[in-house]
Amino acid sequence: MSDLLIRNCNVLNITIDARAFILYEHDILIGSNRIEAVQPTGMADPSHFKQVIEANGLLAMPGLINTHAHVPMVIFRGLAEDVTIEQWFNDYMWPLESNLQAEDVYWGMQLGLAEMIRAGVTSVADHYFYMDETAKAVEKAGTRALLGWAIFGNNGYAMIDRTAQFIQEWQGAANGRIRTIMAPHSPYLCDDDYLRAGVKKAAALHVGIHIHASEEMGQTRSSLEKRGLTPIQVLEQTGVLDVPTIIAHGCGVLPEDMPILAKHEAGFAHAPKTYLKLAMGTAPVAGFRQHGIPVGLATDGAVSNNTLDIFESMRLMAMTQKQASGTPTTLPIPEALYIATRESARVYGQPDELGALDPGNLADLILVDLSGMHHQPLHSMTASLVYNVRASDVRTTICDGKVLMLDGKLLTLDEGEIVAQVKSSMERLAQRQPDKRIQVYNP
Repeated sequence: MSDLLIRNCNVLNITIDARAFILYEHDILIGSNRIEAVQPTGMADPSHFKQVIEANGLLAMPGLINTHAHVPMVIFRGLAEDVTIEQWFNDYMWPLESNLQAEDVYWGMQLGLAEMIRAGVTSVADHYFYMDETAKAVEKAGTRALLGWAIFGNNGYAMIDRTAQFIQEWQGAANGRIRTIMAPHSPYLCDDDYLRAGVKKAAALHVGIHIHASEEMGQTRSSLEKRGLTPIQVLEQTGVLDVPTIIAHGCGVLPEDMPILAKHEAGFAHAPKTYLKLAMGTAPVAGFRQHGIPVGLATDGAVSNNTLDIFESMRLMAMTQKQASGTPTTLPIPEALYIATRESARVYGQPDELGALDPGNLADLILVDLSGMHHQPLHSMTASLVYNVRASDVRTTICDGKVLMLDGKLLTLDEGEIVAQVKSSMERLAQRQPDKRIQVYNP
Protein backbone atom coordinates (compact mmCIF):
# COMPACT_ATOMS: atom_id res chain seq x y z
CA MET A 1 0.00 0.00 0.00
CA SER A 2 1.35 3.42 -1.00
CA ASP A 3 0.94 6.47 1.20
CA LEU A 4 -0.79 9.20 -0.77
CA LEU A 5 -2.75 9.55 -4.01
CA ILE A 6 -3.57 12.97 -5.43
CA ARG A 7 -6.39 12.37 -7.89
CA ASN A 8 -7.43 14.34 -10.95
CA CYS A 9 -5.09 17.30 -10.93
CA ASN A 10 -3.51 19.24 -13.75
CA VAL A 11 0.26 19.01 -13.46
CA LEU A 12 2.78 21.74 -14.28
CA ASN A 13 5.68 20.15 -16.10
CA ILE A 14 8.90 22.17 -16.39
CA THR A 15 11.51 20.52 -18.58
CA ILE A 16 15.26 20.79 -18.05
CA ASP A 17 15.48 22.99 -21.17
CA ALA A 18 13.03 25.51 -19.66
CA ARG A 19 9.86 24.55 -21.49
CA ALA A 20 6.58 24.62 -19.58
CA PHE A 21 3.40 22.70 -20.31
CA ILE A 22 0.42 21.21 -18.51
CA LEU A 23 -0.46 17.54 -18.10
CA TYR A 24 -4.27 17.52 -17.84
CA GLU A 25 -6.24 15.13 -15.62
CA HIS A 26 -3.37 13.26 -14.00
CA ASP A 27 -2.78 11.51 -10.68
CA ILE A 28 0.32 11.80 -8.52
CA LEU A 29 1.32 8.72 -6.54
CA ILE A 30 3.48 9.19 -3.44
CA GLY A 31 5.23 6.51 -1.42
CA SER A 32 6.95 7.51 1.80
CA ASN A 33 8.59 10.87 0.97
CA ARG A 34 9.01 10.49 -2.80
CA ILE A 35 6.95 10.71 -5.97
CA GLU A 36 6.34 7.23 -7.35
CA ALA A 37 4.48 8.12 -10.54
CA VAL A 38 2.61 10.83 -12.43
CA GLN A 39 0.02 9.18 -14.65
CA PRO A 40 -3.38 9.74 -16.27
CA THR A 41 -6.28 9.75 -13.85
CA GLY A 42 -8.05 6.43 -13.42
CA MET A 43 -5.07 4.11 -13.64
CA ALA A 44 -4.53 3.91 -9.87
CA ASP A 45 -6.88 2.13 -7.45
CA PRO A 46 -7.66 4.54 -4.55
CA SER A 47 -8.13 1.61 -2.16
CA HIS A 48 -4.40 0.92 -2.40
CA PHE A 49 -3.51 4.21 -0.70
CA LYS A 50 -3.53 5.30 2.93
CA GLN A 51 -4.75 8.79 1.98
CA VAL A 52 -6.47 10.15 -1.11
CA ILE A 53 -6.73 13.85 -1.95
CA GLU A 54 -9.36 14.68 -4.54
CA ALA A 55 -7.79 17.57 -6.46
CA ASN A 56 -10.79 18.12 -8.75
CA GLY A 57 -8.81 19.99 -11.37
CA LEU A 58 -6.48 21.98 -9.10
CA LEU A 59 -3.04 22.63 -10.55
CA ALA A 60 -0.19 20.62 -9.03
CA MET A 61 3.27 22.15 -9.16
CA PRO A 62 6.56 21.77 -7.28
CA GLY A 63 6.70 23.31 -3.83
CA LEU A 64 8.27 26.75 -4.06
CA ILE A 65 11.81 27.36 -2.84
CA ASN A 66 12.90 30.55 -1.08
CA THR A 67 16.65 30.70 -1.69
CA HIS A 68 17.45 33.57 0.69
CA ALA A 69 15.46 34.78 3.66
CA HIS A 70 15.76 35.96 7.23
CA VAL A 71 12.46 34.35 8.19
CA PRO A 72 12.29 35.23 11.91
CA MET A 73 12.56 38.93 10.96
CA VAL A 74 8.77 38.79 10.44
CA ILE A 75 8.59 39.88 14.08
CA PHE A 76 9.88 43.32 12.97
CA ARG A 77 7.57 43.62 9.96
CA GLY A 78 6.53 47.22 9.26
CA LEU A 79 9.16 48.85 11.49
CA ALA A 80 11.53 50.19 8.79
CA GLU A 81 9.51 51.85 6.04
CA ASP A 82 10.48 54.51 3.47
CA VAL A 83 14.13 54.78 4.48
CA THR A 84 17.48 54.56 2.67
CA ILE A 85 19.50 51.36 2.82
CA GLU A 86 21.96 53.03 5.23
CA GLN A 87 19.12 54.11 7.53
CA TRP A 88 17.49 50.70 7.18
CA PHE A 89 20.58 49.01 8.60
CA ASN A 90 22.00 51.58 11.03
CA ASP A 91 18.91 53.35 12.39
CA TYR A 92 16.35 50.57 12.25
CA MET A 93 17.24 46.94 11.65
CA TRP A 94 20.44 46.52 13.61
CA PRO A 95 19.18 48.53 16.62
CA LEU A 96 15.97 46.49 16.57
CA GLU A 97 17.86 43.20 16.43
CA SER A 98 19.68 44.10 19.63
CA ASN A 99 16.36 43.21 21.31
CA LEU A 100 16.41 39.63 20.03
CA GLN A 101 16.13 36.70 22.40
CA ALA A 102 16.27 33.04 21.43
CA GLU A 103 12.55 32.54 22.06
CA ASP A 104 11.72 35.40 19.69
CA VAL A 105 13.47 33.55 16.88
CA TYR A 106 11.56 30.34 17.61
CA TRP A 107 8.15 32.01 17.41
CA GLY A 108 9.17 34.32 14.57
CA MET A 109 10.30 31.33 12.55
CA GLN A 110 6.99 29.59 13.16
CA LEU A 111 5.11 32.69 12.08
CA GLY A 112 7.15 32.94 8.89
CA LEU A 113 6.84 29.22 8.17
CA ALA A 114 3.06 29.40 8.58
CA GLU A 115 2.97 32.28 6.10
CA MET A 116 5.15 30.39 3.64
CA ILE A 117 3.20 27.13 3.92
CA ARG A 118 0.07 29.12 3.10
CA ALA A 119 1.91 30.62 0.11
CA GLY A 120 3.16 27.27 -1.20
CA VAL A 121 6.79 27.59 -0.05
CA THR A 122 8.11 24.23 1.10
CA SER A 123 11.87 25.01 1.32
CA VAL A 124 13.84 28.00 2.56
CA ALA A 125 17.52 28.90 2.77
CA ASP A 126 17.51 30.93 5.97
CA HIS A 127 20.30 33.17 7.23
CA TYR A 128 19.77 34.41 10.78
CA PHE A 129 20.64 34.12 14.49
CA TYR A 130 19.85 31.56 17.22
CA MET A 131 19.54 28.94 14.52
CA ASP A 132 18.98 26.09 16.96
CA GLU A 133 15.59 27.68 17.60
CA THR A 134 14.97 28.04 13.88
CA ALA A 135 15.75 24.37 13.37
CA LYS A 136 13.30 23.37 16.10
CA ALA A 137 10.58 25.40 14.39
CA VAL A 138 11.31 23.79 11.01
CA GLU A 139 11.22 20.36 12.60
CA LYS A 140 7.78 21.13 14.05
CA ALA A 141 6.39 22.70 10.86
CA GLY A 142 7.39 19.82 8.60
CA THR A 143 9.02 22.01 5.96
CA ARG A 144 12.46 21.81 4.42
CA ALA A 145 15.26 24.26 5.26
CA LEU A 146 18.91 25.05 4.60
CA LEU A 147 19.98 26.86 7.75
CA GLY A 148 22.96 29.17 8.22
CA TRP A 149 23.85 30.95 11.46
CA ALA A 150 24.72 34.52 10.47
CA ILE A 151 28.08 35.63 11.85
CA PHE A 152 30.16 38.82 11.68
CA GLY A 153 33.92 39.24 11.85
CA ASN A 154 33.72 41.06 15.16
CA ASN A 155 31.96 38.03 16.69
CA GLY A 156 35.42 36.45 16.80
CA TYR A 157 36.67 33.07 15.65
CA ALA A 158 34.87 31.29 18.47
CA MET A 159 31.64 32.04 16.63
CA ILE A 160 32.85 30.06 13.63
CA ASP A 161 33.29 27.11 15.98
CA ARG A 162 29.82 27.71 17.43
CA THR A 163 28.41 27.64 13.92
CA ALA A 164 30.28 24.40 13.23
CA GLN A 165 28.72 22.89 16.33
CA PHE A 166 25.27 23.87 15.05
CA ILE A 167 26.05 22.29 11.68
CA GLN A 168 27.18 19.04 13.25
CA GLU A 169 24.11 18.86 15.47
CA TRP A 170 21.49 19.58 12.79
CA GLN A 171 22.87 18.45 9.43
CA GLY A 172 20.45 15.88 8.01
CA ALA A 173 17.97 16.23 10.88
CA ALA A 174 14.22 15.80 10.53
CA ASN A 175 14.51 12.92 8.05
CA GLY A 176 16.91 14.97 5.95
CA ARG A 177 14.59 17.98 5.69
CA ILE A 178 17.14 20.14 7.53
CA ARG A 179 20.50 20.84 5.94
CA THR A 180 23.04 23.37 7.17
CA ILE A 181 25.50 25.87 5.72
CA MET A 182 28.12 28.35 6.91
CA ALA A 183 26.79 31.93 6.84
CA PRO A 184 29.38 34.72 7.18
CA HIS A 185 27.40 37.89 6.65
CA SER A 186 29.36 39.66 3.90
CA PRO A 187 32.82 40.72 2.73
CA TYR A 188 32.23 44.18 4.20
CA LEU A 189 31.56 42.80 7.70
CA CYS A 190 33.98 39.85 7.60
CA ASP A 191 37.64 40.49 6.77
CA ASP A 192 39.60 38.21 4.47
CA ASP A 193 41.10 36.06 7.22
CA TYR A 194 37.67 35.56 8.77
CA LEU A 195 36.22 34.53 5.41
CA ARG A 196 39.10 32.10 4.87
CA ALA A 197 38.52 30.58 8.30
CA GLY A 198 34.83 30.14 7.47
CA VAL A 199 35.69 28.48 4.16
CA LYS A 200 38.12 26.12 5.88
CA LYS A 201 35.45 25.09 8.35
CA ALA A 202 32.82 24.69 5.62
CA ALA A 203 35.13 22.46 3.58
CA ALA A 204 35.94 20.33 6.63
CA LEU A 205 32.22 19.86 7.33
CA HIS A 206 31.35 19.32 3.64
CA VAL A 207 28.89 22.21 3.52
CA GLY A 208 28.70 25.42 1.51
CA ILE A 209 28.61 29.17 2.18
CA HIS A 210 25.57 31.48 2.22
CA ILE A 211 26.67 35.14 2.05
CA HIS A 212 25.64 38.65 1.02
CA ALA A 213 27.87 40.21 -1.65
CA SER A 214 27.61 42.98 -4.25
CA GLU A 215 24.15 43.66 -2.88
CA GLU A 216 24.01 47.03 -4.62
CA MET A 217 26.32 49.12 -6.76
CA GLY A 218 27.40 51.38 -3.87
CA GLN A 219 29.01 48.39 -2.16
CA THR A 220 30.88 47.49 -5.32
CA ARG A 221 32.14 51.06 -5.82
CA SER A 222 33.25 51.22 -2.18
CA SER A 223 35.13 47.91 -2.47
CA LEU A 224 36.87 49.08 -5.64
CA GLU A 225 37.87 52.37 -4.03
CA LYS A 226 39.18 50.76 -0.84
CA ARG A 227 40.73 47.59 -2.23
CA GLY A 228 40.80 47.72 -6.02
CA LEU A 229 38.65 44.58 -6.02
CA THR A 230 34.96 43.94 -6.50
CA PRO A 231 33.19 42.00 -3.71
CA ILE A 232 32.99 39.01 -6.08
CA GLN A 233 36.76 39.16 -6.60
CA VAL A 234 37.16 39.21 -2.80
CA LEU A 235 35.05 36.05 -2.58
CA GLU A 236 37.26 34.39 -5.18
CA GLN A 237 40.53 35.41 -3.51
CA THR A 238 39.39 34.23 -0.07
CA GLY A 239 38.24 30.84 -1.40
CA VAL A 240 34.53 31.38 -0.73
CA LEU A 241 33.72 30.44 -4.31
CA ASP A 242 35.65 27.17 -3.97
CA VAL A 243 32.75 25.66 -2.04
CA PRO A 244 29.07 25.64 -3.12
CA THR A 245 27.92 29.21 -2.53
CA ILE A 246 24.61 31.07 -2.37
CA ILE A 247 25.11 34.79 -2.94
CA ALA A 248 22.47 37.37 -2.09
CA HIS A 249 21.72 39.69 -3.98
CA GLY A 250 24.01 40.69 -6.81
CA CYS A 251 22.61 44.08 -7.87
CA GLY A 252 26.19 45.36 -7.86
CA VAL A 253 27.73 42.61 -9.98
CA LEU A 254 29.86 43.97 -12.83
CA PRO A 255 30.46 42.41 -16.27
CA GLU A 256 34.01 41.46 -15.26
CA ASP A 257 32.59 39.43 -12.36
CA MET A 258 30.59 37.15 -14.65
CA PRO A 259 33.44 34.87 -15.86
CA ILE A 260 34.63 34.46 -12.27
CA LEU A 261 31.20 33.35 -11.13
CA ALA A 262 30.75 31.08 -14.15
CA LYS A 263 33.88 29.11 -13.15
CA HIS A 264 32.53 28.26 -9.71
CA GLU A 265 29.58 26.53 -8.11
CA ALA A 266 27.87 29.76 -7.10
CA GLY A 267 24.25 30.78 -7.46
CA PHE A 268 22.37 34.00 -6.81
CA ALA A 269 19.31 34.50 -4.65
CA HIS A 270 17.13 37.14 -6.31
CA ALA A 271 14.71 39.18 -4.14
CA PRO A 272 13.32 41.90 -6.43
CA LYS A 273 10.81 43.41 -4.00
CA THR A 274 13.60 44.35 -1.60
CA TYR A 275 15.54 45.96 -4.46
CA LEU A 276 12.55 48.02 -5.50
CA LYS A 277 11.71 49.08 -1.96
CA LEU A 278 15.26 50.11 -1.04
CA ALA A 279 16.02 51.53 -4.51
CA MET A 280 18.96 49.14 -4.91
CA GLY A 281 18.68 48.71 -8.67
CA THR A 282 18.20 45.20 -10.01
CA ALA A 283 20.43 42.19 -10.47
CA PRO A 284 21.45 41.25 -14.02
CA VAL A 285 19.43 38.05 -14.14
CA ALA A 286 19.58 37.78 -17.93
CA GLY A 287 23.36 38.21 -17.78
CA PHE A 288 23.71 35.56 -15.10
CA ARG A 289 21.76 33.09 -17.18
CA GLN A 290 23.75 33.86 -20.33
CA HIS A 291 26.89 32.90 -18.40
CA GLY A 292 25.32 29.75 -16.93
CA ILE A 293 25.16 31.22 -13.43
CA PRO A 294 22.05 29.89 -11.68
CA VAL A 295 19.44 32.21 -10.19
CA GLY A 296 16.93 31.30 -7.51
CA LEU A 297 13.94 33.25 -6.27
CA ALA A 298 14.01 34.76 -2.80
CA THR A 299 12.08 37.09 -0.54
CA ASP A 300 14.85 38.37 1.74
CA GLY A 301 13.41 39.36 5.13
CA ALA A 302 9.92 40.71 5.77
CA VAL A 303 11.31 44.07 6.95
CA SER A 304 12.50 44.87 3.43
CA ASN A 305 9.87 42.82 1.58
CA ASN A 306 6.85 42.80 3.94
CA THR A 307 5.76 39.33 2.75
CA LEU A 308 7.35 35.93 2.21
CA ASP A 309 5.54 35.39 -1.09
CA ILE A 310 7.65 33.71 -3.79
CA PHE A 311 4.90 34.07 -6.38
CA GLU A 312 5.24 37.83 -5.92
CA SER A 313 9.03 37.56 -6.30
CA MET A 314 8.59 35.64 -9.57
CA ARG A 315 6.18 38.20 -10.99
CA LEU A 316 8.41 41.15 -10.01
CA MET A 317 11.49 39.41 -11.39
CA ALA A 318 9.86 38.93 -14.78
CA MET A 319 8.63 42.51 -14.98
CA THR A 320 11.75 44.25 -13.67
CA GLN A 321 13.98 42.30 -16.04
CA LYS A 322 11.79 43.40 -18.95
CA GLN A 323 11.97 46.98 -17.73
CA ALA A 324 15.74 46.86 -17.24
CA SER A 325 16.36 45.45 -20.70
CA GLY A 326 13.78 47.65 -22.40
CA THR A 327 12.52 44.52 -24.14
CA PRO A 328 9.20 42.90 -23.21
CA THR A 329 10.36 39.56 -24.61
CA THR A 330 13.05 39.29 -21.89
CA LEU A 331 12.46 36.49 -19.39
CA PRO A 332 9.34 34.90 -20.91
CA ILE A 333 6.83 32.87 -18.91
CA PRO A 334 8.51 29.42 -19.26
CA GLU A 335 11.85 30.86 -18.17
CA ALA A 336 10.30 32.57 -15.13
CA LEU A 337 8.68 29.28 -14.11
CA TYR A 338 11.95 27.42 -14.67
CA ILE A 339 13.77 29.84 -12.35
CA ALA A 340 11.01 29.43 -9.74
CA THR A 341 11.29 25.64 -9.81
CA ARG A 342 14.28 23.76 -11.23
CA GLU A 343 16.79 26.60 -11.05
CA SER A 344 15.82 27.59 -7.51
CA ALA A 345 16.37 23.93 -6.59
CA ARG A 346 19.86 24.16 -8.09
CA VAL A 347 20.72 27.27 -6.08
CA TYR A 348 19.26 25.59 -2.98
CA GLY A 349 21.58 22.64 -3.56
CA GLN A 350 19.14 19.83 -4.40
CA PRO A 351 18.70 20.01 -8.18
CA ASP A 352 18.14 16.27 -8.57
CA GLU A 353 15.49 15.99 -5.87
CA LEU A 354 13.45 19.19 -5.88
CA GLY A 355 11.95 21.63 -8.35
CA ALA A 356 10.11 19.15 -10.58
CA LEU A 357 7.31 16.62 -10.16
CA ASP A 358 9.36 13.76 -11.56
CA PRO A 359 9.19 10.15 -10.31
CA GLY A 360 11.93 9.62 -7.76
CA ASN A 361 12.00 13.25 -6.65
CA LEU A 362 11.13 14.26 -3.11
CA ALA A 363 7.39 14.73 -2.69
CA ASP A 364 7.31 18.50 -2.20
CA LEU A 365 4.31 19.88 -4.08
CA ILE A 366 1.41 22.27 -3.87
CA LEU A 367 -2.12 22.42 -5.27
CA VAL A 368 -3.13 25.80 -6.67
CA ASP A 369 -6.70 26.93 -7.35
CA LEU A 370 -6.96 28.82 -10.65
CA SER A 371 -10.77 29.11 -10.56
CA GLY A 372 -10.86 32.60 -9.01
CA MET A 373 -12.24 35.57 -10.90
CA HIS A 374 -8.73 37.02 -11.28
CA HIS A 375 -7.83 34.02 -13.46
CA GLN A 376 -10.90 34.05 -15.73
CA PRO A 377 -11.13 33.30 -18.56
CA LEU A 378 -8.26 30.87 -18.11
CA HIS A 379 -6.67 30.88 -21.54
CA SER A 380 -3.21 30.07 -20.13
CA MET A 381 -2.46 28.38 -16.81
CA THR A 382 1.24 29.21 -17.10
CA ALA A 383 0.53 32.91 -17.69
CA SER A 384 -1.78 32.91 -14.68
CA LEU A 385 0.94 31.38 -12.51
CA VAL A 386 3.39 34.16 -13.35
CA TYR A 387 1.12 37.19 -13.62
CA ASN A 388 -2.20 36.48 -11.86
CA VAL A 389 -1.73 34.07 -8.99
CA ARG A 390 -2.04 35.10 -5.34
CA ALA A 391 -0.56 33.33 -2.36
CA SER A 392 -4.11 32.65 -1.16
CA ASP A 393 -4.74 30.57 -4.30
CA VAL A 394 -2.65 27.79 -2.74
CA ARG A 395 -5.05 25.23 -1.29
CA THR A 396 -2.81 22.33 -0.23
CA THR A 397 0.89 22.13 0.63
CA ILE A 398 2.85 18.88 0.88
CA CYS A 399 6.49 18.52 1.94
CA ASP A 400 8.47 15.29 2.16
CA GLY A 401 5.28 13.38 1.41
CA LYS A 402 3.44 14.84 4.43
CA VAL A 403 0.43 17.13 4.14
CA LEU A 404 1.18 20.42 5.92
CA MET A 405 -1.91 22.28 4.73
CA LEU A 406 -5.09 20.67 3.38
CA ASP A 407 -7.72 22.75 1.65
CA GLY A 408 -6.50 25.90 3.37
CA LYS A 409 -6.15 24.45 6.88
CA LEU A 410 -2.71 24.28 8.49
CA LEU A 411 -2.11 20.88 10.06
CA THR A 412 1.29 21.21 11.76
CA LEU A 413 1.31 24.70 13.26
CA ASP A 414 -1.11 26.45 15.62
CA GLU A 415 -1.65 29.90 14.10
CA GLY A 416 -3.52 31.26 17.10
CA GLU A 417 -0.76 30.32 19.52
CA ILE A 418 1.95 31.68 17.21
CA VAL A 419 0.27 35.06 16.76
CA ALA A 420 -0.41 35.36 20.49
CA GLN A 421 3.22 34.60 21.34
CA VAL A 422 4.56 37.10 18.81
CA LYS A 423 2.13 39.82 19.89
CA SER A 424 3.19 39.41 23.50
CA SER A 425 6.72 40.55 22.58
CA MET A 426 5.80 43.39 20.20
CA GLU A 427 6.46 46.30 22.55
CA ARG A 428 9.87 45.03 23.65
CA LEU A 429 10.97 44.14 20.11
CA ALA A 430 9.95 47.53 18.68
CA GLN A 431 12.34 49.52 20.93
CA ARG A 432 14.87 51.20 18.65
CA GLN A 433 18.08 52.21 20.40
CA PRO A 434 20.79 53.13 17.85
CA ASP A 435 23.53 53.08 20.51
CA LYS A 436 22.84 49.35 20.96
CA ARG A 437 22.86 48.32 17.29
CA ILE A 438 24.55 44.99 16.62
CA GLN A 439 26.57 46.27 13.64
CA VAL A 440 27.34 49.39 11.58
CA TYR A 441 26.68 49.52 7.86
CA ASN A 442 29.63 51.22 6.21
CA PRO A 443 30.58 49.10 3.19
